[in-house]
Amino acid sequence: MQFNPRYNTLPSRLYHHQQPSPLKGAKAGHFNAALAQQLQWSEEDIQHWVEICSGQKTFAAFEPLAMVYAGHQFGQWAGQLGDGRGLLIAQIVDKNGQTIDLHLKGAGSTPYSRMGDGRAVLRSTIREYLAGHALNSLGIASSNAVGFTSSEQGVQREKLELGAMLLRTSDCHIRLGHFEWINQYQGDLLPEFTQKCIEWHYPECLDAEQPVLAFAAQVVQRTAVMIAQWQLVGFAHGVMNTDNLNITGSTLDFGPYGFLERFRPNWVNNHSDYQGRYTYQQQPSIGHWNLWQWLNNLVPLCPASYNKEQWKEDLAQCLEHFEPTFLEHYKLGLSQKMGLPSFHKDSFDCAMAFLRILQTEQLDYTQSFIRLQEKQYEQIKDDCLDRRAFESFFAMYENIRELQDAAELDAQMALINPQYILRNHMTQKAIELAERNDFSEVERLFALLSQPFIKQPELENAADLEPLPSDVPEVMVSCSS
Repeated sequence: MQFNPRYNTLPSRLYHHQQPSPLKGAKAGHFNAALAQQLQWSEEDIQHWVEICSGQKTFAAFEPLAMVYAGHQFGQWAGQLGDGRGLLIAQIVDKNGQTIDLHLKGAGSTPYSRMGDGRAVLRSTIREYLAGHALNSLGIASSNAVGFTSSEQGVQREKLELGAMLLRTSDCHIRLGHFEWINQYQGDLLPEFTQKCIEWHYPECLDAEQPVLAFAAQVVQRTAVMIAQWQLVGFAHGVMNTDNLNITGSTLDFGPYGFLERFRPNWVNNHSDYQGRYTYQQQPSIGHWNLWQWLNNLVPLCPASYNKEQWKEDLAQCLEHFEPTFLEHYKLGLSQKMGLPSFHKDSFDCAMAFLRILQTEQLDYTQSFIRLQEKQYEQIKDDCLDRRAFESFFAMYENIRELQDAAELDAQMALINPQYILRNHMTQKAIELAERNDFSEVERLFALLSQPFIKQPELENAADLEPLPSDVPEVMVSCSS
């Protein structure tokens, strides 16, 4: 590996150095060999991946550390948070010259554990491992993971479960909540910390007249793009707290996430979300709210030559990029999913008509677009109780499609509509087998989701293509992990 240990050059108040605490009887779960190669792991590193991914082996070039940050959780100020069970164990350079964090999750308690045991269980580790892989394969900015390990050690949650560790990767573990913590508790660190964030992650902003404003605008825009991409594939994060979004426009800490199956925009996939704050349909507005909270923490960076009220207005103006950026990417992506020309003024209305049908008829989100792509129009209509509504939509749909070459539109659809998404019951089956030391289903799902846009009949099961029957309870997911 080629190391670039830069986070530990920051003031020591921002982190706590400590070694991971390995679990007893660590054993292989699954290894992402392609990612390890992208990260320039040596043959020796690959041979010892189990030791690295279980905290038994660390690196002389980087002293592991737990970060401190704060955050708003479910809309309420939660105070100091931090890496309560994770450690940044290395920062390395990948094949593209980009610095990537290696973050070990489940590595034991830290000063930021807040009464927690610092551990992760196999159930949630598999869910995070597969979620990051699924989103990365879909081309959506997200953390990923080199691998995970299981163990013989029990970890107490609602019941005794198997302990596990995940070696997560990300281009950045600096969360919106880092700025909240600094501004609240160590305000003197804000200028240096912000400067380093710009140098490391947005160096193009250094040449701007006001680098902080340019940086803020970029964070807003990248976050808007990510959420537009979530909406297009039907992904609901479930816990969009300010400590779960980072400054490079990707997400961390997958808990009670879910991909929409039957199209219900108000689906609560986190049963701790009693008010439905983090439903699929709320994600754009929550992203906007989180960024507003974050921008408030940049107010103290007002240059001496600047009028403070003007600085506040300019920061607020950065947030005005959010809605147009989100809508631009969402509307374009939705037109492509539908096989409609993006330039036509009625394409978005036509797409909305289709989504209303999916919602009214409770049709599967992913497979309905695949049926549209494969021109299985009669099959969609046969699943509708209100056939007239579909016929009305379809008349508009055909008229608009006539304005652009059908082959071009069909090619767009094939590039953006996944054949497979990670349904909760798929993950649950993999977890149940893994808890019996059988990781074959994890391997199958990993392979299937590696190429989500390509039909893979040799790998797929019937259950990968549809929701559970209506008389079978949904898999419920909690924040417990």
